[in-house]
Amino acid sequence: MDHFHYQNGELYAEDVPVARIAAETGTPVYVYSRATLERHAQVFREGLNALPSVHLAFAVKSNPNLAVLKVLKEQGFGADVVSEGEMRRALAAGIPAADIVFSGVGKTKRELSAALEAGIGQFNLESEEEGEELAALAAERGLKAPCALRVNPDVEAGTHAKISTGKAENKFGVPYDRAAEMFDRLARLPGMNLRGLAVHIGSQLQSLAPLEAAFTRMGALMEAIRAEGHHITHMDLGGGVGVPYREGEQFPSPADYGAMVARICKGWGVTLMFEPGRVITGNSGVLVTEVVRVKQGVTAPFVVVDAAMNDLARPAMYDAWHDFAAVKPTGETFTASVVGPICESSDVFAKDRAIDTVQTGDLAVFRTAGAYGATMANTYNSRPLVPEVLVSGDKYAVVADRIEPAAILAAERVPDWL
Repeated sequence: MDHFHYQNGELYAEDVPVARIAAETGTPVYVYSRATLERHAQVFREGLNALPSVHLAFAVKSNPNLAVLKVLKEQGFGADVVSEGEMRRALAAGIPAADIVFSGVGKTKRELSAALEAGIGQFNLESEEEGEELAALAAERGLKAPCALRVNPDVEAGTHAKISTGKAENKFGVPYDRAAEMFDRLARLPGMNLRGLAVHIGSQLQSLAPLEAAFTRMGALMEAIRAEGHHITHMDLGGGVGVPYREGEQFPSPADYGAMVARICKGWGVTLMFEPGRVITGNSGVLVTEVVRVKQGVTAPFVVVDAAMNDLARPAMYDAWHDFAAVKPTGETFTASVVGPICESSDVFAKDRAIDTVQTGDLAVFRTAGAYGATMANTYNSRPLVPEVLVSGDKYAVVADRIEPAAILAAERVPDWL
């Protein structure tokens, strides 16, 4: 459920007409619903109620907007970050350093040092080499870095190849069959508090079966490591629960997910850590766009909109589906392709799809755009960087400005020898 609904024939974000936002901020523009963010955060937490000890860290990469992080911080979420920049954002939103988990396969020496000095709660190590470097940095400072070793369980997630992270050929984590020996070596290093294991096999999973297989393998590994005399107090189970992008799609609920985790992890005696992202933010946002014109094509018309692949990259990058809906639908539909103005054939949002009938000047939205939308935006074709808005009840605020090409140009320099 989200809080984007039709009232008197037009789309509202909570109690604010989307057309009003578009008129006052311009298009394209991302619009987020605070009530939806809060509801999804609460539903996810409630799905884990049967678990005795839980730590929730929102996956910042899915939506790093400062206002969004603030909302989730107020819901008791920490942060899962993959760069120093994301860590700084989480801290700026008021998330305690102790509730921050630093993931990611390519942490630099600078990033490891900054995170140590900030006092973050956990590093998820992606290699033995990273662990050795971090332990040395921590020892130099008289610290012990709290860590979990991320393991690649070689489980097929059944999701898009570009967002699968748990197969042997993926770059993430250490090989399952070598994890125990790596854990043993790393745990003995000065500066290292290796307290747990971590796993994440990908996102947008439509079935719980791959997660169950991965968690079962992790439980067996944990017991083998404990049998060697090591203490494991934390198990990081990552994220991955999917959300419906097409109307009518069905995905496992957080309650279903929580029940599976409770069954598989019963008796583990650890704090279970989760990093939900898309499942919290996906349906909390839409991208509002205006129809530039309807162009006649050979087989079907092209609906040319002012949003483009630089504003919402997922369709071009993953062939991802986003429902397209008119802000003021007439009730009529037609078959058309929805495209953007970028000079690339990949700038296509929908191909030969039955959609609301629209014409020049009409407003429409791409739904389920709250995750991996604005954060992946860029300025290709020297276009502005898309703004973001947060709605709360009958009010809204711009929470990220539109950055115009002139501002971007002002940051560039021509050397005096040209």
